[in-house]
Amino acid sequence: MGKSQSSAILRVGVTGGIGSGKSLVCSLFAKRGIPGLSADAIAKDLMQNDASLRSQLSVLLGESSFRVDGSLNRTYVADRIFSDKSLQQKVNRLVHPKVEAMLDGRFLAMERSGKRIGIVEAALIYEAGYDKRLDVVIVVDAPETERIKRVVERDKLSSAKVRKRIAAQSPAEQKAAKADYLIHNTGSLSELESSVQFLSIILHTISKKQ
Repeated sequence: MGKSQSSAILRVGVTGGIGSGKSLVCSLFAKRGIPGLSADAIAKDLMQNDASLRSQLSVLLGESSFRVDGSLNRTYVADRIFSDKSLQQKVNRLVHPKVEAMLDGRFLAMERSGKRIGIVEAALIYEAGYDKRLDVVIVVDAPETERIKRVVERDKLSSAKVRKRIAAQSPAEQKAAKADYLIHNTGSLSELESSVQFLSIILHTISKKQ
């Protein structure tokens, strides 16, 4: 297990490859009273609304990164960074520190509101080194063929584009090997709910020992 800063709240990360079911798992935790944060949503908000970051991204990726109305051109940005590893790393170096600072603030707010456990969903927990700021990391995994199928249906992308995005992330096996807990999202929804319920009990037990 990783180690967050000394705090009363148990910081839990949920990660896994694209299409593994991270968001679904977090929604099931939320139904059990464990609040969640989305690093992806925070990153998109910052890229959209942080003036300094917008300026840096425009220089790095080009003015097409933002539409005429000022909104983030997510499709263009994704196509650029998933086609160029070096460019992806440069964008991450700009975005990740701001996201981490925002997450720290959100976890602190949870703690002040009396929450004992908080979850952050993030695809790049290990890649960004953010696992060092967490107490527990849960990896959600599923066969690559199933993950591709899910993302094609969800995001209306070609299977080739999904494979390119999978290739841009750390191999699923590496994430699974580092996990404190692993959820295999290969069965029915009821089976997934049972896994989340079991882990919820474990997380509450750990939080009481902090």
